[in-house]
Amino acid sequence: MRLKDCHNFRDFRELARRRLPGPIFNYIDGAADDETTYKQNTLSFENVDLVPDVLRGVEEVDMSVTVFGRDLAMPVYCSPTALQRLFHHEGERAVGAAAAKFGTMFGVSSLGTVSLEELRRAHDTPQAYQFYFHKDRGLNRAMLERAKACGVDVMMLTVDSITGGNRERDLRTGFSIPFRLNARGIAQFAVKPAWGVNYLLHERFGLPQLEDHVDMSGGAMSIGRYFTEMLDPAMTWDDAAEMVQQWDGQFCLKGVMSVEDARRAVSIGCNGIILSNHGGRQLDGSRTPFDQLGEIVDAVGNQIEVLMDSGIQRGTHVLKALSMGAKAVGIGRAYLFPLAAAGQAGVERALGLMRAEIERDMRLMGVRSIDELSRTNLRHGFSLAG
Repeated sequence: MRLKDCHNFRDFRELARRRLPGPIFNYIDGAADDETTYKQNTLSFENVDLVPDVLRGVEEVDMSVTVFGRDLAMPVYCSPTALQRLFHHEGERAVGAAAAKFGTMFGVSSLGTVSLEELRRAHDTPQAYQFYFHKDRGLNRAMLERAKACGVDVMMLTVDSITGGNRERDLRTGFSIPFRLNARGIAQFAVKPAWGVNYLLHERFGLPQLEDHVDMSGGAMSIGRYFTEMLDPAMTWDDAAEMVQQWDGQFCLKGVMSVEDARRAVSIGCNGIILSNHGGRQLDGSRTPFDQLGEIVDAVGNQIEVLMDSGIQRGTHVLKALSMGAKAVGIGRAYLFPLAAAGQAGVERALGLMRAEIERDMRLMGVRSIDELSRTNLRHGFSLAG
């Protein structure tokens, strides 16, 4: 199987599965507990049907949107995700370059593997920073000031990860950073030697956003331990409000899921919220962002920008979310599997296919621009899945 054989999410996932050692593939692919929410995130789109209009003269299609004051050429952006150079040595460099080529936003994680500064120098496309709130307030201030100094466009404070989700696939393999694999995990690396050679031949793995503040050299620091030991479960709305004031720029909360919290985000001065359950990786059994989107848009959509992520795999999913009132949608695994499969070329192919799907589906829906989409295009149906 080669990159040119990949035509959809499942194809990219399969190519990544063939190329990655098991522990790393399962880190991307896995979710919390029984992974029920992970599955439901995508299935939720199947419960709503699109109702097309015909004979609308859709000669030209404009899929551009304006988000956080920046124009995006397409309504899909690359959500910030951790540890990208583990999946492919190009990591965030590949994602940033692909996003720039397609004129859309990309994000960098606190657990990113390429520095904010390097990516900001390389691309003038919108760049967001996914910020994890630490117990060490001095560390929080230093990270915020660093992001401001290098010109990050949007601060995304992650609010659904004050402790780590129970990701049992990682527990089974012993996956951690730095690598401290158990016997089962080591065996899975042994059968994918090409990944190991590639990893060793390129620059040493690092976490540049944290390397001045966190010493990971003394032993295994699993992702779960990072969340449990370093992040602050006592974070409150007052802390978020203080960050909004300190940042004094485009600021959103990532992981909001209730109407009450959406209203609180408005009250503290946020510019936007991202409905997200972290791709099902945190609280298993939580409601899906798409299912929650309508009532939150109804409550605050005229006061704050409402975006969503989790479960987006198709252009039709994007159109359903936009019709329900989202300003744009974020993808995670939908570009991580292509990244793992083929680096920048993989991410570009994934974004190209997504753009082509959205354009084709807009034509089939009879809409010329994103602002023509509305809930009149949707009907609630019944899924046959499961």
